Amino acid sequence: MFSQFETWYRDRHDYARRWKERTGGKVFGCFCSYVPEEILVAADILPVRVLGNHEPQDVTEQHLFGMFCPFCRDVLAQGLKGRYEYLDGITIAQSCIHLRQTYRSWEENVPHDFTYYLPHPMHVASPHAVPYLYEELKKFRAAVEQFTGKPLSDDDLDRGIRLVNENRAALHELYAHRKGPVPKLSGLEAMWVTVSSMWVDKEEHTAELRKVLAQLDEREEQFGDGTRLMLVGSENDDTDFIRMVEAVGATVVTDDHCTGTRYFWNETPELDDRIEAIAKRYVERPACPAKDHVARTRFPHILKLARDFDVAGVILIQQKFCDPHEADMVPLRSYLEENGFPTLFLEFDVTVPMGQFRIRTEAFLEMLMEEDLF
Repeated sequence: MFSQFETWYRDRHDYARRWKERTGGKVFGCFCSYVPEEILVAADILPVRVLGNHEPQDVTEQHLFGMFCPFCRDVLAQGLKGRYEYLDGITIAQSCIHLRQTYRSWEENVPHDFTYYLPHPMHVASPHAVPYLYEELKKFRAAVEQFTGKPLSDDDLDRGIRLVNENRAALHELYAHRKGPVPKLSGLEAMWVTVSSMWVDKEEHTAELRKVLAQLDEREEQFGDGTRLMLVGSENDDTDFIRMVEAVGATVVTDDHCTGTRYFWNETPELDDRIEAIAKRYVERPACPAKDHVARTRFPHILKLARDFDVAGVILIQQKFCDPHEADMVPLRSYLEENGFPTLFLEFDVTVPMGQFRIRTEAFLEMLMEEDLF
């Protein structure tokens, strides 16, 4: 049922190359989930999230400090090794210092025709955040128009907003099938779907997802026997890790990270000014901890997810040296445990120490089962 999404996840580069050959369109690499995909889709550009490959790399030492997070070093390695050679442009929305340097190093060392660094408010709770981003998005729109040679009309922006929102709505429907006592899909399958949505043509991805949704209620395969867990933290698209967690007696039913719900959770509203609507969406989305000081608005959102999906515990994931999440982990862990949700903290590197993580996950699940008995 989910084989197409698994293929898209596994063969992401082949998909982008075929899309480019088929459509004659441009492909942009996006270094952060805060890049406004609506504007790119409106311009007939395929947005592709630039991700790592979860393999040891030895080509970034002269470009990044060793204490930069492994995800950023893995991302840069993919560019230096030519695995994204099909990209016509790259763009980033203001992010953490590690990812910003990754982008700058890519900009200087990997060939490209277009590059755009989009300033984005880091204090999203500020009343000035939407007006600030509104002005920056107008500049971004103009830069995209200049590159493509095509002005973006309100109709174009309406189409871009509609296609991205339709995909978000379909992903919400998929996640709703994980709320009940017997989830209709595994956490691994959900990861294939969500992460592949970050580089597959939105209309094509939504159409395939609608086919699956139409059949999901009748699915006989069950995933309700495992302990219900939530994943929270740094970027995570490591299918081997989530496969291991579900193999030892858990069912991952929801998440909060930038290649999960944080990417699609809220839609762009309908406003007369389309750029203002897009600005509101990206300011008001579930916040990345790099943009969530000092209020930590994301904590109540994470707690609500844990309650809505009836999880027994939370695995907190942090990429090694990830400063924004490191600053959040201690108060977030206390916040969740004070509200009745036990936590397990795991620190990720480029490759996951699967044996060690397996032992710690099994111990966590045993603890949850003992607590449930008493």
